[in-house]
Amino acid sequence: MGNKRKMTNMHYELAASSWGEEEIRAIESVIARDQYTMGQSVATFEREFAKKFGSRFGIMVNSGSSANLLAINAMLYKKEKPFQPGDEIIVPSLSWSTTYYPIHQCGMKLVFVDIDLETLNLDVTQLENGVSEKTRAVFVPHILGNAADLDAIQSFCDKYDLYLIEDNCESMGATWKGKPTGTFGICGTFSTFFSHHMATMEGGMILTDDEEMYHIMLSMRSHGWTRHLPQENLVCEKNADLFYESFRFVLPGYNFRPVEMSGAVGLEQLKKLDGFIEKRQENAVHFVERFSGDERFIIQRESGISSWFGFSLVIRPDSRVDRSRVVQALNAANIDVRPVVTGNFLVNDVIKHLNHRVVGKHLNSQAVHDYGLFVGNHHFDIRSKINYLHQVLESVQLNSL
Repeated sequence: MGNKRKMTNMHYELAASSWGEEEIRAIESVIARDQYTMGQSVATFEREFAKKFGSRFGIMVNSGSSANLLAINAMLYKKEKPFQPGDEIIVPSLSWSTTYYPIHQCGMKLVFVDIDLETLNLDVTQLENGVSEKTRAVFVPHILGNAADLDAIQSFCDKYDLYLIEDNCESMGATWKGKPTGTFGICGTFSTFFSHHMATMEGGMILTDDEEMYHIMLSMRSHGWTRHLPQENLVCEKNADLFYESFRFVLPGYNFRPVEMSGAVGLEQLKKLDGFIEKRQENAVHFVERFSGDERFIIQRESGISSWFGFSLVIRPDSRVDRSRVVQALNAANIDVRPVVTGNFLVNDVIKHLNHRVVGKHLNSQAVHDYGLFVGNHHFDIRSKINYLHQVLESVQLNSL
């Protein structure tokens, strides 16, 4: 195939701002109040976010990565069945790096299982091979907006009396059988980074229905002190003396507090979230229509109802398409392209620093690592950009020599 057709040189960006005048006014309202540290806007956003997704409690933090670390670390301090150093947590070998780091940072062992090549999520048929007497939980990410098989994972956790924790940072708004992802496990984490489904500059959220976990995380989010705990709580007995309690520390915590501006912006973004996700899903319908018949690529198969973080293309190894040529062609056409998440995390250099064991062969994760690529999706109509992507991939020579 030659480049015979004239192509419009548009920019198909990886991410775009979802802010409008409402978010600017929200920031200005914080400036007018002269209250920049975590305050009433953050508290209101936490309540509204939890209500939106049907959870009892929401805890805002400064990033989705911090949300993962706080959720995992808080499990060490539960009164019943706490995590212990040396425990094992099952994870898939394709996710973002901060799915993995908290497990290592809390002194536990990562147990890696392969993924399903079509959904890109954890291969539930590998769970039984990963379980041991030290297994305590499955920490499951939902990849690129696509729900993992929560029926099978929950059934497995119930069978072995394990905790289910969800990394939902890429999948806000996805559902599994009508229930939002991020609300199935003891905790679910979310990200509100710039490129995600809604944006608060930097930011993250943890949802839980477990009141003890909520209180533990309230304390640990702010240095492990008691100041933000209610008088009656499940962590400690609080002294009536406010002076004494203001600098009293009961857990080894962090400073993961968000700024007040992020909470104020979050309230405005939350009002728009349904529309953002609806537009992403409309874009996805068009993407699937354009690419489902292209035998050179595997596109992500929707599991549950996806919120379509972005669009992945995995080159079929037998197609003889050269990924480097694909990337070169997309770069030349001003189409932003990245690897699919981290690819096979097991081949990243950092793995030598992490306590882990590997279950089986990770052929699917490696296929994504070697042959996968990712382009963006947005909260506005990008069907013309998807058409442009399709035209570029049809019109340039991508095969190996």
